Amino acid sequence: MDPLRVEVLEALRGFPRQPLHRPDLKPAAVALALLRPGPALLLTRRAATLRGHPGQWALPGGRTEPGENPGPAARRELAEELGLVLAPEAELGLLDDYPTRSGYVITPVVLWAGTDPPLRPDPAEVAEVHRVPFEAIDVPPRFLAIPESDAPVIQVPLFGRFVHAPTAALLYQFREVVLHRRSTRVAHLEQPVFAWR
Repeated sequence: MDPLRVEVLEALRGFPRQPLHRPDLKPAAVALALLRPGPALLLTRRAATLRGHPGQWALPGGRTEPGENPGPAARRELAEELGLVLAPEAELGLLDDYPTRSGYVITPVVLWAGTDPPLRPDPAEVAEVHRVPFEAIDVPPRFLAIPESDAPVIQVPLFGRFVHAPTAALLYQFREVVLHRRSTRVAHLEQPVFAWR
């Protein structure tokens, strides 16, 4: 087994994940798909024609179907968006649930995608797909105070700009838990005001 896969498994097994019981929110799942060479993870730019959050940076994912668990949901979304089909054995673990301003509770699923898997992005959903090296996300985030909330807005610097929550919060928790073995919580971190509308 790849040593990186073993390290990630150990980090996630040692992490006391916090689920959220929020029946007022719709369940969703996203994929933190890890791959070689790199190591790296997959990040997309949403198509400009999408109704929700067009053009934003995102992890592959979407709404969980009735009766569907987060792992299968994240793998299904990864297949639909990027043409990347992974077996159940690819599931390495979960990070904390994250509630969004758009009415979802997101479960992040960490997946092992292997070495240089072929990708076939669906142009109806994905404008760009990037392999983001771990070192690119292993940077301190920026926290901003806003008058609309008591919680700080998180921004992660990437590609010469800033990625916002929820994606930024999940990338930050991945960095903390997997790269540094710190049980850092992110569910309280705020999204930018434009995500509230």
